[in-house]
Amino acid sequence: MKDSRNHCPVASVTVTYNPDLAILESQLNALPQGCLRIIVDNSSRPELLSAIKALAAELPNTRVLMNEHNLGLAAALNRGVKAAADLSPPPRFALLLDQDSEPVAGSVERLVDAFVWLEREGLSVGCVGPTLLDHATELTHGFHQCTRWRWKRMHPPRNSTEPVECANLNGSGTLVPINLFAGLGGLDEDLFIDHVDTEWAFRIIAAGYGLWGIPDAVFRHRMGQDSIRFWLFGWRIWPYRSPQRNYYLFRNAMRLHRRTYVPWVWKIWCAVKLSIVFCVHGLFDRQRKAQAKNMLKGVRDGMRRTGPVQETINL
Repeated sequence: MKDSRNHCPVASVTVTYNPDLAILESQLNALPQGCLRIIVDNSSRPELLSAIKALAAELPNTRVLMNEHNLGLAAALNRGVKAAADLSPPPRFALLLDQDSEPVAGSVERLVDAFVWLEREGLSVGCVGPTLLDHATELTHGFHQCTRWRWKRMHPPRNSTEPVECANLNGSGTLVPINLFAGLGGLDEDLFIDHVDTEWAFRIIAAGYGLWGIPDAVFRHRMGQDSIRFWLFGWRIWPYRSPQRNYYLFRNAMRLHRRTYVPWVWKIWCAVKLSIVFCVHGLFDRQRKAQAKNMLKGVRDGMRRTGPVQETINL
């Protein structure tokens, strides 16, 4: 493929697994002109993989890398960023994307501008990320912040242009310098899918870099396989996950609880959240038995000090 990026400093890396093709096409078309688009497919069904290839062939600067098995989100993103890093010259930034996120016009450029501005202010910038707007509820997910005693979400005004220092960023929409990504060893592939972005954020901060949310960079995002809107001292978004996804959520949370660079405030907050997840699915989910079995298995496997399970299963 002829490279016609026009010196765009960004390569996007989108991981696909049986995607909604309309959403994927919308995402790819919303990326800046000249941006290199890298799709890493985690063994989608043959008919969908053929459609992904056909879509990529119609778009400029778009490449498809194929994994024979579903190797997980982290491994796929690592492969895509490495492909961008191997270019000569490589783009400066990688934009990490799920298959179900769509940047609003101008948002990727805003992330780049904000990163450069923060650097010029003398800050050690690791990553910047957008406001995530839930597609189903039109509510924003906010930005995670950590005080001495509390893990919280901060919701800046919709018209705010002031970067927000964060303790964590959602993985989809994260903009990171490729050399920093490689220098810190990329994402933790043993985690497979859930909490990949959480672990990465804590490792970035432990290495002395900062995370910032950019309120006026907006990505429409679909959280989990589905989401519901409920009221608990304010309107909130509850992502629904299958029993298998909740296995990874609980297992990986237990793994992070054992790591010294993970803040103790997050560990306490996470334990409370997992208790709520267990109760909600145990009481109200039609698959409550399967949910409880998988969540308890996740806790057990996460507490084990053994090597990673072979994770080439389909989610």
